[in-house]
Amino acid sequence: MSEGLRAGTPGRATGHVIRDSSLGLVPETLQPILDLQDAIWHRASVGPAIMEMLRLRNARTVNCVFCKSVRYDIARADGLTEDKVEQIDDGFSHSTLSEREKLVLAFADLYLRTPDRVDPALAARLRREFTPEQIAHMAIGLTTCHALSRCAVSLGGMPESLPVMEMPVPA
Repeated sequence: MSEGLRAGTPGRATGHVIRDSSLGLVPETLQPILDLQDAIWHRASVGPAIMEMLRLRNARTVNCVFCKSVRYDIARADGLTEDKVEQIDDGFSHSTLSEREKLVLAFADLYLRTPDRVDPALAARLRREFTPEQIAHMAIGLTTCHALSRCAVSLGGMPESLPVMEMPVPA
C-alpha cells in the first residue's frame, strides 16, 4: 500500500466506489459530486470516449493507480478500445490516434500542466475542432477528474497496482 494522508473510509462498504472511499467521510458533499459526475459522463457534448481519454491522461499525470486501471463502460460502448488507451502516454503525438484524439490529449496536457501558457496554434486548432461549449465541457471534466484523483492519491491507501477493470460510471 502506498503511504499518504490516509483519512480512512466510512467503515461500511456500500459497493459504490466513491461512497466507500475517503470522500464518503463527508457524506453531505457526495451528492453534488455524483450529480456533477453524472452530467460530465451522460451529457458530455464531446462523447464518453473523449471524456475517458481526458480522464485517463489525467490519471497518468496524477499517477492515480485506481484511475489508471478503470475503463468506464460507456466510453467503451462509444468506441474507446484498449489499443487506444495504450497510446495515451507521453508519445501520443506520434501514435496512431486520430488527429482529433491527439488534440484532446494535447488539451489535457495544457490544462493540467501549463494552463497559463496557451500556445496560439493549439488554441486555434481547438477552436476549429470544438465548440466553446465542448472546450468548456472538457475543462470541467478534467477539473473534476483531477480533483477527485488528487484527493484519492493524497489520502493514500491504494494498492501499488490493479488490473484493468471495466466499470459503470458511478451514479
